[in-house]
Amino acid sequence: MVSRLVRQAKKGSKDALLQLIMADQDAYYRLAYAYMGNEHDAMDAMEDMIVTLYEKIGQLQKGEAFYSWSKTILVNRCKALLRQNGKCQPLEEELEASMPALTEANPYRSTESEMDLQSLLAHLSDKQREAIELRYVHDFPYQTIADMTGVPLGTIKSRISLGMQKLKDILGGERCEYH
Repeated sequence: MVSRLVRQAKKGSKDALLQLIMADQDAYYRLAYAYMGNEHDAMDAMEDMIVTLYEKIGQLQKGEAFYSWSKTILVNRCKALLRQNGKCQPLEEELEASMPALTEANPYRSTESEMDLQSLLAHLSDKQREAIELRYVHDFPYQTIADMTGVPLGTIKSRISLGMQKLKDILGGERCEYH
């Protein structure tokens, strides 16, 4: 079915392209929201993605790759919009803003439940955070993440591994003492 719709979309069928997008609209929205941080900007990124898909559908070589290809376009549109809107702040500022509770008298928060996912991920580099979110929040396979970000597979695995280790260190993982 996907291949048939892709063929129709390549021939200029807006309805076929819309069907392809609507079939996975929740995943597109979650992905855009993860990057943009709010509904309005996520919807803007999705609109940009749709326009880009319509303009570039002829470049898609394999119909079965539509969803990974389109999500790569969405990620790129999100990053472009963030840069354009000046919403990318230097990592140092982001870390300082998110770490006051970790730098006070007690270097660790008392429970994991006090940390939400975003505040935890804010302690990672942008590249580690992106890889971990795509893998564990959006459930993309490693190879798809590599394809979407244009980064070698080994680098993606390394970013995820190093980021997960950093999160374990922050949470005090693997340091349990039994009394």
